[in-house]
Parts: sequence; C-alpha cells; structure tokens
Amino acid sequence: MSHRKVIILGSTGSIGTQAIDVVGHATLADGSPRFSVTALSAGGGNLELLAQQAVALRVLAVGTASNDAETLRSLISVAAASAGLADFAPDLVTGPDASTVIAAWGAGTPEAADVVLNGITGSIGLAPTLAALATTAILALANKESLIVGGALVKDAASPGQLVPVDSEHSALAQALRSGTAGEVEKLIVTASGGPFRGRSREELADVTPAQALNHPTWDMGPMVTTNSATLVNKGLEVIEAHLLFDVPLDRIEAVVHPQSIIHSMVQFTDGSTIAQASPPDMRLPIALGMGWPERVPGAATPCDWTTAATWTFEPLDNVAFPAVELAKEAARRGSTCPAVYNAANEEAVHAFHAGRIGFLDIVDTIAQVLSEHTPDAQLTLESVLEAEVWARARANELLAAKG
Repeated sequence: MSHRKVIILGSTGSIGTQAIDVVGHATLADGSPRFSVTALSAGGGNLELLAQQAVALRVLAVGTASNDAETLRSLISVAAASAGLADFAPDLVTGPDASTVIAAWGAGTPEAADVVLNGITGSIGLAPTLAALATTAILALANKESLIVGGALVKDAASPGQLVPVDSEHSALAQALRSGTAGEVEKLIVTASGGPFRGRSREELADVTPAQALNHPTWDMGPMVTTNSATLVNKGLEVIEAHLLFDVPLDRIEAVVHPQSIIHSMVQFTDGSTIAQASPPDMRLPIALGMGWPERVPGAATPCDWTTAATWTFEPLDNVAFPAVELAKEAARRGSTCPAVYNAANEEAVHAFHAGRIGFLDIVDTIAQVLSEHTPDAQLTLESVLEAEVWARARANELLAAKG
C-alpha cells in the first residue's frame, strides 16, 4: 500500500461525506494517513458544509456549481479562523463547470491526484468524468449516469484499469470477477433490495406518496437515487452500467431481488459455480475499495457477523409492477443516445413526482413514452448526448404537464 491523493466530486452528498469519513479513518501500516484530499467540489446547496470540509481536509482547491464565490470564500474564512488557520485560502472555482475543472485540478503537477472520486448525482457528471479520464488518475466512479449516457465516449476515454466502479453492485461484480477469466463468465447477477414497495402489484403502486418512496428499507441515499430505487430505475441503470463496464451481453445480465442487501451481486461461471460478494449494507466499503483499488483498505466497514443466525432470501423481479429494468435493457440494445434519453426523462419525471404533479406510476410510463418517440443519433458524440438530453427533458415535461 502507498499514500494516495484524492479529489472528491460531490463532496457534500451521500457518497462524498462517506468518502471523507473513509479518508479520516484509513491509515497505512506505519500509522500515517492512507489518503489525503487535494480538492473538493459540490453543488451550491450546502456551501457551509463545503467550506467546513475544505478547512478540515486542508484542500488546495474548492469548486462549487454556485456562482457565489464571495459567500463561499467568507464561509471558508470563518471556518478557517475557528480552526486556527487564519491564512488558509484554497483556490476557488465557481460556476456550472466547476466540477469539470476540479476533476482535472493539478494534472501534470506534483499536486496531481492519484484518484478522482466522482460522487455527483445525475448526468451532469459526464463532463467531470471525461475530464478525470483525460488525466492519469484512477476514476472511482459512483456517478453511474455519466457512464450510461456517455457509453462508448467514456469507455474510449478510459485507459486500461483507469475506471473503477464504486456502486456496491458493480464493486461486488469486480471483486467476484477476479475468481475467473472473462471467457469463464456465464452470467452477471445484479441484486436489488426491491425498495420500499417490494411485493406490491402495479395497482397497489398507483397511490404511493413521495414520502413513502423516500423511505428506503436499507440504504441512506439522496432523493433522486432513493426514488430511482423505489421505481427500480436505479437497477435498470445498473444493468446498463454492468454491461458497459464488464462487456457482458445484456441477455446475460440478470436482476434478482434480495431484500437483506447482504449479497451485493454475483457472478455465475461456466462450470456452474457462482461467486457472491457479501457484506453489510455500508457504502464505505465500495468507496474505500474504489479509492484504494486494487488493494483493500483495512477496517473500511464492519464485516458480517457469522456468529449470529441470519436468513437471506432471493426473489425474481416482478417486471409487470416494475418494468424499468426491461425498459433500460431496451434502451441499451438500441444504443447510441437512447440510454441518455432514458435517464433524462426519468430525472424530469422524478422531479415532477416530488413536486406533487404526477403519480408514482407516471415516472416509468413517461420514460417509456419518451423513449418510444426517440430516434437515436447514428454517431455518439458529447454534443449528440447533450442534444438528446435537452430533447428528452423537453418532451418529458410536455407529457408531464399533460398528466398534471
């Protein structure tokens, strides 16, 4: 093991705050820090926390999507004075491109990061993902949307071994895949908790509320990801992500419901053996593994307690009540800009659901309608992805307005 410098994108969100916790506890054999954070970025929703993180970690640069550089600088000054660091003044980057700039901060200099952790939520993470891949840093990717909407753009930009998954399911697959060669892989099995509405019929989902959708039984995530888990859109995105990350055909990737969320995913090999990765539901483990890959970080999370009786169950996915996974596979099979349309339409529908303008079932129904109307571009480029997203958001909002 060796010390690694890390950049954290989305530092005030769920992934970012847990990554900072990992950084604070991880040490090398001699007791020195395993990681140090050189730069942070976040949206403008919690500038006070961003300032506190910057001071606590003594970062060299801070970025925010907010254009309010004056407020951020003032908050950093207050936090620094409280910590006895009156002269602390990191570089500030503000505006919508801040995370993209921070993703490549210090590249080509002694301050260059060894790892960039992209913990941004949504397809806005695509440009920072591409910026990070243009450096020599490992990209620990928790922002699944950037890979899904970017597809071949992201894969072509990544050097061998540069892209490391942080989603718990894909981290599990990456670990299990070390048990055999690519030619020995029969199937990838991606597990799903089933969300808060597991076992309900489509009819029983018609009247669920936003508050109920955010009441996830296992994971503590942000509103978008938590809602995506309730609709199983998140699992659809993860199936596309697994297809892109591991080059396994879509018809050999299966989603299965595992309510306990202890088995995070499995790989079935050609000889009939299935290798599963098991650990309690704690994102600090895949985050730590992503930052330390291919080495493990001791003490990153608490292991399973094998002295206590436990029962793990597995159920087939109900594709009638939850059609989002099959719809995601359809988008991936059509390829090009279709996954970007799937994701963009979903994001608009989720916002409308939480604004009380539509019902729960309208989310995936809207995705299906927008996707059915989309003609994918013949050539995938960053511009075509962005244009497809703009069209999908506009069309989704037209449909959503009609429902409201």
